[in-house]
Amino acid sequence: MKGFREKAGASKCFSKSTPDTPNRSLASVGSEPGSSETVKRLVTAGSMRRIHERVLGPSRTGISSSTSDIWLLGVCHKIAQDEALGDAAGNNGLAEFNQDFSSRILISYRKGFDPIGDSKITSDVGWGCMLRSSQMLVAQALLFHQLGRPWRKPLQKPFDREYVEILHLFGDSETSPFSIHNLLQAGKAYGLAAGSWVGPYAMCRSWEALARCQRVETGLGCQSLPMAIYVVSGDEDGERGGAPVVFIDDASRHCSVFSKGQADWTPILLLVPLVLGLEKVNPRYIPTLRLTFTFPQSLGIVGGKPGASTYIVGVQEESAIYLDPHDVQPVINIGKDDLEADTSTYHSDVIRHIHLDSIDPSLAIGFYCRDKDDFDDFCARASKLAEESNGAPLFTVTQTHKKPVNHSDVLGETGGVPEDDSLGVMSMNDAVGNAHEDDWQLL
Repeated sequence: MKGFREKAGASKCFSKSTPDTPNRSLASVGSEPGSSETVKRLVTAGSMRRIHERVLGPSRTGISSSTSDIWLLGVCHKIAQDEALGDAAGNNGLAEFNQDFSSRILISYRKGFDPIGDSKITSDVGWGCMLRSSQMLVAQALLFHQLGRPWRKPLQKPFDREYVEILHLFGDSETSPFSIHNLLQAGKAYGLAAGSWVGPYAMCRSWEALARCQRVETGLGCQSLPMAIYVVSGDEDGERGGAPVVFIDDASRHCSVFSKGQADWTPILLLVPLVLGLEKVNPRYIPTLRLTFTFPQSLGIVGGKPGASTYIVGVQEESAIYLDPHDVQPVINIGKDDLEADTSTYHSDVIRHIHLDSIDPSLAIGFYCRDKDDFDDFCARASKLAEESNGAPLFTVTQTHKKPVNHSDVLGETGGVPEDDSLGVMSMNDAVGNAHEDDWQLL
């Protein structure tokens, strides 16, 4: 993580006056990415789906005939043999899984939103899949926090106010706190720009920056993200190599800063960006990667194939089950008080899956811990997983750094971007051939 320091002034909250980051355009010369003509060409005749299938491969949908358990964000769904053979009358495990899956929030490409910043870009078609995948992960964290893991989308209106307020946060306008507009603005220090593809590490840091800026602007009492964010980076020396380390003391400091010293512990979102190989995931990591979905704190994985990010929410045997952000839908901004809103475009009952050994080794894992007891349980599970990893842990857990560190840098409150020899940002044209510019933490 050497060779990169944060740009001057990036510690301050973003504003419209911030100079634009140079943008390597997705579109050809004379056609700006996201412009109406570009979107029309991409959407016409399903061309965007064909582009996606060339990168991610043809979508495999539905659940296999296996009777193996399905783990979906920390919940185990048991499939009976008669269900696997198509007889749903024998057991309700598959029905429960379908209801759980379709209750997860889907955020996909949109067209027709207000231009991003000073650009003419009104759609994220072709370049925004990583941003959308990360929005989905954060949206699930908010669902778990506000409504609990057992929550399912009601069949009847009016909807739960908390659910509608969460969807409002992710609308596609500057007035929605976690919109693609605001996320791009917050991530400029990490090279985020409309029309450019971004890697998992830069994406995680951008969420950290966005939450920090909104915390400064709104104060403790009305934060859109009511939890601390801890981006788990590399070893304590900051050098390349080795598994990332969850430092318990650092997590505690994040909570203290989030609460402005008013609480010893707060809800916390952990983001763990990883690179688990070169061209493909090293097979030794797949068993432990699969087991992270058994954690009650699991928020899944932002990942997919090179140049085509998805939100992986579950596993069955060697298959990864995911929500796909690549379907293009018209913009919709839901008011936070609209309990009768049409929310159908934020959910899907189409179950897509890919083989775990086919996913891009550059990915990010998320976990949500509601309180200190939940965090302690996470640490115990993570430590056990590392011990049983046969020398190939995804990450490790320890109490504190072995030598003093600058905790203002750890917390990022002074704006210090951790040293990094790669921004993890590229144009979509380069994404397939250069998918690993984000390899800041190669295991």
